[in-house]
Amino acid sequence: MPGFRTFVFVCLSLQGLVLLQAQQGIDPTSIMLAARQALGGDKRMAAVKTIVATGRTRQVRGDNLVPIEFEIAIELPDRYVRTDEIPAQESGPTRRGFNGAGLIQFPDAAAPPPRGAPPPPARAGAPPPPGPGRPGGPPPAPVDPVTALKQDFTRLTLGMFATSFSSYPLTFASGGVAEAPEGKADVIDVKGPANFSARLFIDSQTHLPLMVSWPAAAVGAATPPPENRIYYADYRDVDGLRFPFRIRRASGATTTEETTFDRFRINAKIDPKKFEVRK
Repeated sequence: MPGFRTFVFVCLSLQGLVLLQAQQGIDPTSIMLAARQALGGDKRMAAVKTIVATGRTRQVRGDNLVPIEFEIAIELPDRYVRTDEIPAQESGPTRRGFNGAGLIQFPDAAAPPPRGAPPPPARAGAPPPPGPGRPGGPPPAPVDPVTALKQDFTRLTLGMFATSFSSYPLTFASGGVAEAPEGKADVIDVKGPANFSARLFIDSQTHLPLMVSWPAAAVGAATPPPENRIYYADYRDVDGLRFPFRIRRASGATTTEETTFDRFRINAKIDPKKFEVRK
């Protein structure tokens, strides 16, 4: 899609990348620790209580790129909401998130899913499609909206903290090493509640997260659909932490949207009304 920037290293398209199984056991704990050190270290991360991020997303809808302005508010470990507004439309902002087990949703009607290559990966703040099913088999059990939002929150924050939170605990295991002409990446297999499954790619040299990939739903398809991917790039210092200021989402090699962050504010005061759950 014209207008999207090219990402480098493993983030290009993974064409030609070879996943090598480790000859000897690789300790996933040390890999994740090195990633957290590269992102700022456990001590600084533990001091983070809230995050407010603003920016814009360009989302593919048919032949158009739709600009979306957003604000993300996070109160760790279990409050998250993303507010989206499309300047070209007269409709007001939409808000999606979770407060513990409660769903944050405004307007009350369900927001339409992002459009792109089917099945599209949801942006942060919008529920992704159900988990993977078998081609030609029965549809997978639907994931409830709060769990879906927590899963997408997890994919976003893996590139920011390289860890999980009590609101959605994860386990990590070694998935081998990925090799491309540009270099190598350590691969971490990630598992979580509600059949959550993903692979986290971490640059073997810089130890920064590069990408997370996860299987797409395959409901009634003759062939498995391409996997979903989130690429992290343009890491910058924010109060001693390093956050990715660009995120690209793709279905296989096809870009579905690109997000650019303008600003991250750490430990800013957040109006409790942002996390209000309507009964």
